[in-house]
Amino acid sequence: MKSGTQDTAEGKMHQVKGKIKEVVGKVVKDRDLEIEGKVENIDGKVQEKIGQIKKVVEK
Repeated sequence: MKSGTQDTAEGKMHQVKGKIKEVVGKVVKDRDLEIEGKVENIDGKVQEKIGQIKKVVEK
């Protein structure tokens, strides 16, 4: 798998995991888990954008 594609896929995976943690944190009223989920979601978005940029540069 090319680097850009891998970054994009991993970014999406982190976004999903982050969103799950965020929702679970809200449900169980665990503020730390909710914040951890938000951070992971944002990290995933950044990684996905990096992957998209790499795809453009590779062309």
